[in-house]
Amino acid sequence: MNAKVEPIPQDMHTVTPHLICEGAADAIEFYKKAFNATELMRLPGPNNRVMHAGIKIGDSVIMLADDFPEYGGLGPKALKGSPVTLHLYVVDTDAAFKQAVDAGASVRMPPADMFWGDRYAQVTDPFGHHWSIATHIKDLTPEEMMEAMKQQVPPSDCQ
Repeated sequence: MNAKVEPIPQDMHTVTPHLICEGAADAIEFYKKAFNATELMRLPGPNNRVMHAGIKIGDSVIMLADDFPEYGGLGPKALKGSPVTLHLYVVDTDAAFKQAVDAGASVRMPPADMFWGDRYAQVTDPFGHHWSIATHIKDLTPEEMMEAMKQQVPPSDCQ
């Protein structure tokens, strides 16, 4: 085997989210329903847990695994929340939002046109991970965004 191994595997991006979920197998099924994910691979672990899996949403790979508290691997439920939001660009925010909610996501923010030029919404999946869903609808300069923000956000929140 003299073939050169690429340092970044084909079809991978430089940064790849790696989610820990209580119930990774269920999470994979949810992501298929909510975000049209395709399962790339799954490595079984002890006690019917998923040691490692890969899914693809659009052109992006997401790695995931079950929580393994005995090794310090805790998901958002064990941590009582997550400070991280995964941002998902789609063709139709409203349709993608409805699909995610119909699949079992909870609403954090319904779709709305935002001052930065996106139609934007947020959901939390049943495993505690936050997702923003957006469709870019208008190109704006930074100055135009600042002016639009002043119109949309109350002045006390703009400082």
